[in-house]
Order: sequence, then structure tokens, then C-alpha cells
Amino acid sequence: MTDDWRRDRIGSALRGGNPTVLRRLEAGFAVIGDVPFLPGYSVLLVDDPSVQRLSDLPKGTRLAFLSDMDRLGEAVERTCKRLDPAFRRINLEILGNTDPFLNAHVWPRFDWEPADLVGRPVWLYPRQQWNDEHHALGPQHDMLRRAISEELDRLAA
Repeated sequence: MTDDWRRDRIGSALRGGNPTVLRRLEAGFAVIGDVPFLPGYSVLLVDDPSVQRLSDLPKGTRLAFLSDMDRLGEAVERTCKRLDPAFRRINLEILGNTDPFLNAHVWPRFDWEPADLVGRPVWLYPRQQWNDEHHALGPQHDMLRRAISEELDRLAA
């Protein structure tokens, strides 16, 4: 599969061609991060690429998006807590500074993170962390992807 999906993450998800998709949710797509240097890092993508901010959504869809964000956060939390005893907490963020579409970040945080970063925003990690091939999404993340997806399913039941 080519990297064309990166240029149109939402369109490719709608067409079934975005390999990061974990599950289709009510108002968006739960996806695993491209470079999950914090294992379990996930993103909720809105399902309409023209939506730039939360306030662009009608109230009902806005609440559905926030509910999806909560569900993804809880799925990542349950998974990370089960797989890593050093799991600390989940950080949820809707920033809107880079991508032109609404998205929410789900960042698991761990006690093994560097002391100068563990209690600070993840965005303070050095840029090389964000592009490190060692952490790039690949087959080594299959078990984690499957575990988060299964938690999403359990939470939906």
C-alpha cells in the first residue's frame, strides 16, 4: 500500500484505504498514531474532512464526537493499563493547529518517560521522537492495535 492515504486521511478512511484505522465510530474514525513512541497513541478523526473545529459540528454530532473521544480514551487506557504496569494516565487533546480537519489526540503516559517530560505536555518531546523509524507504525504494533480495537468493541457492547 502506498502512502497516498497520508494526503487524505479521512477520505481514505471512508474508502477503506487508511491502514491506521482501528474502528469506525459514530462521528469519526479511531486510528493509531503513525509514530506511536508512546505505545497506544491514537487519534480520533472526524468523518467529514470539511469540519475544521468542534464548533462546526451540529450539537448532536458534536456530542457524538466527544463521546467517541471518551470511548477511544477509555479503550487506550484499559489496554495500556493491562499491558504496561508503568501506565500513568491518558491525556486527551483537541488542538487544531496543524491538520485542517477536526481531530482529537489520545496520549497514554507512563512512569518510564524521562523525568523532565513525564509531567509536561507530550508536544515538548524532541522532534526526532516524532519521526523515529524505530517507533514508526508497523507489524510490531499489531498486538497493540488488536487490543485497542477489542476494547473499543467491548465498550460499544
